[in-house]
Amino acid sequence: MRYALHDLHPSQFEDLVVELCHELLGAGVQSFATGPDGGRDAKFVGTAQEFPSRVQPLDGTIIIQAKHTLDAVAIYSDPSFSGLAASSTLSEEIPRIKALRDADQLDHYLLFSNRRLGAIANEQITLRLTQETGAFSVHLFGLEQIERYIKRYSFIATTLRGFEYDLPLRASSNELAEVITAIAAIHSEIDWPTVSSLSSLERVTFKKKNQMNCLSDEYATYITRNYLKHFGVIEKFLADPINVSANIAYRNAVDEFASKLIAYRHEFPSYDRLLDYLISVLIMRDGDLRSHKRLTRTVFYFMYWSCDIGAVEEEVHAPSE
Repeated sequence: MRYALHDLHPSQFEDLVVELCHELLGAGVQSFATGPDGGRDAKFVGTAQEFPSRVQPLDGTIIIQAKHTLDAVAIYSDPSFSGLAASSTLSEEIPRIKALRDADQLDHYLLFSNRRLGAIANEQITLRLTQETGAFSVHLFGLEQIERYIKRYSFIATTLRGFEYDLPLRASSNELAEVITAIAAIHSEIDWPTVSSLSSLERVTFKKKNQMNCLSDEYATYITRNYLKHFGVIEKFLADPINVSANIAYRNAVDEFASKLIAYRHEFPSYDRLLDYLISVLIMRDGDLRSHKRLTRTVFYFMYWSCDIGAVEEEVHAPSE
């Protein structure tokens, strides 16, 4: 059985990692509250129960860190995660790990991530972290190993099922990706055309719609200034009979996103945050959308502007007395 660990909230993934470490290291695993962790999400001091084995367990101060990603196909060797650039995730973590080692607060470092981990990447990253931090040992845990542990410790699967009703906003990117790739095949984003939009699509004024959805004036201005001039391209593309397959995919994507926005709108402090979070999740999870970020936002904001998603006048009711 495969587990959709990318659908977890980062804090839920940390909880999962701590549960696993309770089994691997012992009940003395100490987790830390959400916030700046100084290079650690949990810690264990003593002799491990059975990691890496009962015969030769780790001994000393073991620092545990969990790195979650929303990307279902992410790998450890992604340059943004483990590259040598100063901006990569590991490059930013190394000084924190080294500081713990220099302060004699770290002997062994355990890194868990729901990324796939190949043998070569494991060797290269382990060697780099060991050499640059001075840790006695470094151990990496990828998606495959975490899934094996979940199967070994059956109660962990129960913990995952307990997250089912407390998962962050999830939405499929497949249909939207089909639309994006179809449009991208015709129009280059480098030389993006401008086509006047048909006013008939605007069932309510944009200002009125934003008021109903509590979208801020600043976010509305961002949409109109940067994307409105291209909505006519999307409209013309979807209206062309030759693009009927993409139109169907567009409608399916609308159904998916509309329901999510309704279900989760009260979970976010503002509609701005809700829209931006959903777009960010979609882009993070789909390679085609990541390759066409601006086009993805253009189509998504077109959905909102044309009233395919978001509250419209007939949906608004006076609050009950």
